[in-house]
Amino acid sequence: MKKFKSFIVHRSSLEKMPVIELKIPNLGESISSVTFSKWLKPDGSIVALDEPLCEIETEKANQELSADSAGKLTWVAKEGEDLPVGALFAKIDTKALASIAAGEAGNTSTSNSAVLPTATANYATGVPSPAAAKILAEGNVPPTSVSGTGRDGRITKDDAVKAVDSSDGQKVEAVGSSTSQAAPSTVNSQSSTGNSFSRTERREKMSRMRRTIAKRLVSAKNNTAMLTTFNEVDMSAVIALREKYQEAFVKKYGIKLGFMSIFAKACAKALLEMPEVNASLDGDEIIYHDYADISIAISTPTGLVVPPIRNVERLNFAEFELKVKDLSGKARDGKLSLEEMTGGTFTITNGGVFGSLMSTPIINEPQSAILGMHAIKDRPIAVDREMKIRPMMYLALSYDHRIIDGSTSVTFLVKVKNLIEDPTSLLLDL
Repeated sequence: MKKFKSFIVHRSSLEKMPVIELKIPNLGESISSVTFSKWLKPDGSIVALDEPLCEIETEKANQELSADSAGKLTWVAKEGEDLPVGALFAKIDTKALASIAAGEAGNTSTSNSAVLPTATANYATGVPSPAAAKILAEGNVPPTSVSGTGRDGRITKDDAVKAVDSSDGQKVEAVGSSTSQAAPSTVNSQSSTGNSFSRTERREKMSRMRRTIAKRLVSAKNNTAMLTTFNEVDMSAVIALREKYQEAFVKKYGIKLGFMSIFAKACAKALLEMPEVNASLDGDEIIYHDYADISIAISTPTGLVVPPIRNVERLNFAEFELKVKDLSGKARDGKLSLEEMTGGTFTITNGGVFGSLMSTPIINEPQSAILGMHAIKDRPIAVDREMKIRPMMYLALSYDHRIIDGSTSVTFLVKVKNLIEDPTSLLLDL
């Protein structure tokens, strides 16, 4: 998850601007609005310079906005709210620190018998460490209810653990008391009616990413002449190749040789030989690419993302696998940058990892074709007029018929099939 400065403020102007307004920054030409996901700091809390304040959701990734100055935070935006770029989402009172310090000094001077504070209040007072913040968030305990014992009053990991444990104990006691009172009527109700199932419903707003995915899928269905052609591929040779060289591959490169890299290299070779499949439409013009930037579909908790791996034709198998691993990790952690999400001339999606036997994938606009991989199943096939049991996979190529003719799509898919069934020709670039 990438952090962004929300509003640039020069230190020399802080005295002239005791209250700083934080606004949604410009995150790219294609992004005009964002969804305000959640606050990371409580309303009215003291925040430090560059401390993460909130998360926002764009069409492509989640990102953090940080504080431009130390001071007292005042919420303006609400969680789940859609905001345009440049909209005000928070304010920071930079004079609040001086007020707190002055208040502490006055309290200590009014009584000689008063206990002196262990530290002067500053931006760290009441602020949890990163580890403590995570523990408090998971335990649904607000930092404002926790007393920090760390330096300058910072909330430590131990403080957070104790606060969460204490909160859980109170919840268990409360639940136990209410359950004991409600249990008899609940049991009687179920036993008398015989209905132990629920018919409750809940309504949730679609995330911005899910809305964007829906809009683009509908656009692809409505605005392209999409067709799908199928074939099947015998995976025996590829499986034997992986079994023979997997141990040596891992020992040399530190990563496993997967099916995706082999299919991507086969597609890259076929794409450069058949530029129509690697092209895209722009109005009345066709844009041809002399490189293969292959987008890989990655499933994340918030939706499907398709970051491209650039110049696949120049990468070896290990380089491709390492890039897939890096992008997959970033995608699942919500840390993909906008640049990493942009581009691509062709897409590969593997529904087989979820058990899909056959599907018709939807084109990833403005690309003109997408390859769908599926589950590998042992099936009887005819080999040299004899029945054999082989590990088979169905392949699906969805394409835009405005650019790609039926014969071209079938020829492309057969080329990929032949390269997979004879990986030696792929390695020798034949």
